[in-house]
Amino acid sequence: MAYLYSNVPHFKCWVRRDYTHNHEKYHGEFLHAMAVGVTTMPNRCLGFHIIFTGVEAEGEPEDTVHGGAMWARMPITALVGDTPFEEWPDPMAVHDAQPWDCSSHHNSVYVIDRATPCPWLAKIDGEIFPAKYYFTVDYAESEIADHPAQHKSSHVLELLDAGEWTGNIVALPNNRVRATHPAWFQVGEGAPDFRPSQHIHYSKSDLDYTLDVNRVFDNLYNDTEE
Repeated sequence: MAYLYSNVPHFKCWVRRDYTHNHEKYHGEFLHAMAVGVTTMPNRCLGFHIIFTGVEAEGEPEDTVHGGAMWARMPITALVGDTPFEEWPDPMAVHDAQPWDCSSHHNSVYVIDRATPCPWLAKIDGEIFPAKYYFTVDYAESEIADHPAQHKSSHVLELLDAGEWTGNIVALPNNRVRATHPAWFQVGEGAPDFRPSQHIHYSKSDLDYTLDVNRVFDNLYNDTEE
């Protein structure tokens, strides 16, 4: 498992330019980039490693000083999908874009293949929006990350048809999303009848089993026949 940084399936995006200037200017302007890695730090949102492509938003010169420049730990709220827009999406509050902060420095990045082809449904601020799934960031080796009832993974998505938020990149846990695929399963409606487990399941939890040497070591090399 990686510590602090992981490569991700890279994706093209736009970066809110004010994030590159301490939010002091360039509000409403964007720089084109590729997101190539992710950093996880407890009690912070996901941070992305960015390589700028040298392309600015429409109306700006194509050749700029930014091409090839890099930025580490760019907050997820700075990123917008590389999608043609009639209007740029409004910024999102961090608690909307990623309602659960990263829970550990230790992380793993993976793609859920069976949940990739079709849009997901994402619940944000009480509304359901379609979204494009990119990949998942998971966590371990911290009290919260390893607790069965508190653990949250971060599914990285691009919002589709989400009104003023269309195009924003978000990271949501399982209880804020649904995968869809009409050929593989029927998508439910309403709240799933789930309750987080408070139990940790492991083989030595049964004392009778643990103290029974014959059962513990009952393998192929244990000849019990007389």
